[in-house]
Amino acid sequence: MLGIVENFLKDSRIPLRLSGVTKSGWPFLLSLWYIYSDDKIYLATIESAKVVTYLSNNPKCAFEISSENPPYCGIRGQASAKIIDSRGDEILEALLNRYLGGTNNPLAQNLMNRSVKEVAIELTPINMYQWDFSTRMQNLSFDPPLKVCP
Repeated sequence: MLGIVENFLKDSRIPLRLSGVTKSGWPFLLSLWYIYSDDKIYLATIESAKVVTYLSNNPKCAFEISSENPPYCGIRGQASAKIIDSRGDEILEALLNRYLGGTNNPLAQNLMNRSVKEVAIELTPINMYQWDFSTRMQNLSFDPPLKVCP
């Protein structure tokens, strides 16, 4: 199954949903672009984002990468997060290439030229689970037909 999961993580362009716990004990949830490399998942955000503080205080988190369209499928898991100050710009550029097809577009230029510091969030998966409801949904028709499942 690991090969299927790794291929999905490498090929999918679905944002990752990240969950953790705030200092007050309440959960948080947000969506971020991700890139998978060397058995780790990398995200980027601005240094002042609350998620950076939350994960610095408690690195235990959960994630999900799944389609919002049928047939429903995806990957979810638990991870340990680490903030890496020195790799923010590198990871941001990799994310822009992955999700926008390059950096030669207005959105990428805007994100790269902001006067804020980017940091990387490195997720080390502890557990990962794959699910795919394609089989149970095979007799249903979808317009357009989708296949994003691992």
